[in-house]
Amino acid sequence: MTFELQHTDAASEARAGVISTDHGQIKTPIFMPVGTVGSVKGVHFSELRQQINAQIILGNTYHLYLRPGLEVLRNAGGLHKFNTWDRPILTDSGGFQVFSLTGIRKLREEGCEFRSHIDGSKHFFTPESVMDTERVIGADIMMAFDECPPGQSDYAYAKKSMELTHRWLDRCIKRFNETLPLYGYRQSLFPIVQGCTYKDLRQEAAKYVADKGADGNAIGGLAVGEPTEVMYDMIEVVNAILPKDKPRYLMGVGTPQNILEGIERGVDMFDCVMPTRNGRNAMLFTYQGTMNMRNKKWEMDFSPIDAEGCDVDRIYSKAYLHHLFKAQELLAMQIASIHNLAFYLRLVTDARQHILQGDFVQWKRGVIDDLGRRI
Repeated sequence: MTFELQHTDAASEARAGVISTDHGQIKTPIFMPVGTVGSVKGVHFSELRQQINAQIILGNTYHLYLRPGLEVLRNAGGLHKFNTWDRPILTDSGGFQVFSLTGIRKLREEGCEFRSHIDGSKHFFTPESVMDTERVIGADIMMAFDECPPGQSDYAYAKKSMELTHRWLDRCIKRFNETLPLYGYRQSLFPIVQGCTYKDLRQEAAKYVADKGADGNAIGGLAVGEPTEVMYDMIEVVNAILPKDKPRYLMGVGTPQNILEGIERGVDMFDCVMPTRNGRNAMLFTYQGTMNMRNKKWEMDFSPIDAEGCDVDRIYSKAYLHHLFKAQELLAMQIASIHNLAFYLRLVTDARQHILQGDFVQWKRGVIDDLGRRI
């Protein structure tokens, strides 16, 4: 994987670049739809390609490991062939999911024992086994196995957790270097910066990660309950240390406002379940603000969902989508998910264009307040 940094905004740290993988190019900044179990909920891949213009999607190591399982994925020739997605894929390490299983997991130096949320069966993840699993899945970008501590962890726990993540990272890198891709194309490994909301820990973690010389780096453990201003401060602390010639991935973030603030601080890659999860619950994101499509105010509004949006936005009216949600039709969730994902991709594409034009900060100031309105 290579990264070409094309332009940095003169008034901020915002960057435009191109990531090149064996499955295609990714123009940054980019938002990556979440395809947890090998699918983006309620959205066909044809819609992801043509309407949403997704350049890369995510898969989740924990969920794919449990089902369909490694035997199926290996025999299919990897996730790309299994789900027919021919563009880049990134897999997280499953660490966040495993450590969310409070009460049914046990953490120790070797790794993490946990019980499946599906059937209660017992499993054990180590840095080595996670690397092997991500090889079988076959993602273009693999994430290192880390511990994602609670956002309000005290300093002692945060430091202990960070140091464990660093030891696990060394084991991930060793296993990654000892093994080869299984399906004839190259894979990259991204380390993850942890450290909760403690500046010195984030600095220490960023330096440790930067020294590994990986193809790209991720910032984890944010957007887990801390105030947004603290999140922004931590991004600045970390990005001041992470190498400028490698892509930076902010994991699990977030709202349209969060994304623009992250871009301004030098983040290149984002993912979040919010577009599809909120869409299934009738919330649409637009440049004018958020719309609750169950509200009666849309009942007689026959204007397009978004005249500047994707195909479904222009074809269907607000009144029709309101009707579908009131009738509890599955099509409502599908239309809303497509709209929200297309909007997120449009947002980062517009941000990229304004970075290249040199007026990103002015443009961002002009749109960010409206993004948070309720209409």
